[in-house]
Amino acid sequence: MTRAPEVEDLLRLHAPQVLGALVRRYGHFDEAEDAVQEALLAAARQWPGQGVPDNPRGWLIRVAARRLVDQLRADEARRRREESAARLLPRDALAAPAPGESRAPSDDDTLTLLFLCCDPALTPAAQIALTLRAVGGLTTAEIARAHLVPEATMAQRVSRAKRRIRGVPFRQPGPADRDQRLAVVLQVLYLIFNEGYTATSGPALHRADLAREAIRLTRAVRRLLPREGAVTGLLALMLLTDARSAARTGPHGELIPLDEQDRSRWDAAAVAEGTALVEEALRQGPAGVYQVQAAIAALHDEAARAEDTDWPQILALYDVLVRRAPEPMAELGRAVAVAMVHGPRAGLAELADLEGRLAGHHRLDAVRAHLLEKAGDLEGARAAYQLAAQRTLSRPEVRYLQMRAARLAPPSTGGAP
Repeated sequence: MTRAPEVEDLLRLHAPQVLGALVRRYGHFDEAEDAVQEALLAAARQWPGQGVPDNPRGWLIRVAARRLVDQLRADEARRRREESAARLLPRDALAAPAPGESRAPSDDDTLTLLFLCCDPALTPAAQIALTLRAVGGLTTAEIARAHLVPEATMAQRVSRAKRRIRGVPFRQPGPADRDQRLAVVLQVLYLIFNEGYTATSGPALHRADLAREAIRLTRAVRRLLPREGAVTGLLALMLLTDARSAARTGPHGELIPLDEQDRSRWDAAAVAEGTALVEEALRQGPAGVYQVQAAIAALHDEAARAEDTDWPQILALYDVLVRRAPEPMAELGRAVAVAMVHGPRAGLAELADLEGRLAGHHRLDAVRAHLLEKAGDLEGARAAYQLAAQRTLSRPEVRYLQMRAARLAPPSTGGAP
């Protein structure tokens, strides 16, 4: 019998590949996604009890293809579509590659699907939403939380995007078109990685399958564009960040903050590769947001102890980052760097400017709590930790924030009133 979490990891890994295979063969993006969802549900019911098949991706493709063909055949209003779907390839045409067989980046269905979802006909917001849904496997609610918009708004955005790309050929774009889509592709990969590294909801802090898939796809994009500094920088950022994964949680899944982690558990090989890639990315042209973030991550990873961290240099890099991309989360990171260089009160002053843009976000409350604690305002820190715990949907974060608040509770005096 296979454990359910193992099955869930396999399904997340193969879902975009299966969707890509169906869209490549049949088109009909929206209907193909529905068929893939039905195949995933069938696997979730069968595999835990019957065992995972030898070729799980091939199994999912066959089941999803049958569902899609049945759906097309049942649609009397679309007879022409039925005739096209009935002309099937030989059975093995959609089979997954044999173990150990490699595929060129241009033949990677997931990579092709990634560029398809970033079609220039879509608005940037729709490109990101559709790709996170189809390639990243994120739910509409997760995507909405990542963009700080209502779930209903995001659902409409995804539906419109699916309708807009209906009929678009499933193939790798040419060089000029690929460059036009690259910025969105990288942003989507970054968001997928972030959701994998720190899940916005659920029982686990880390969704390793998503993080690994984001790194794999970024490597594939880099093979296509080896001299593109932004791609190299993003891969470096992912590797340097993911290198800390093993040290981020304790034996019971509890969150361990960066300054308390056992750095001997960091992945030294990933740190070395990421650091080398940062240096390469900075040689490939003007430093963009991914190169700057990777340089910040490298400074953290190169410090043997938390107290050895070069915070003045990190603050200088954050100054560059927020000038190039004045994005709230980057400014939140800069506020922490300001506090580490100039003291917690200076950091708290920086947070005041973020109230409007990050109102209600638990990370703003968590940073405020941390800085209030460092400034000696224990009651204010305790209230901010409690508020942050109420606003996050990640159970490890809830436990960590509640624990920090409990540590700051005043001692009970006991006795009769």
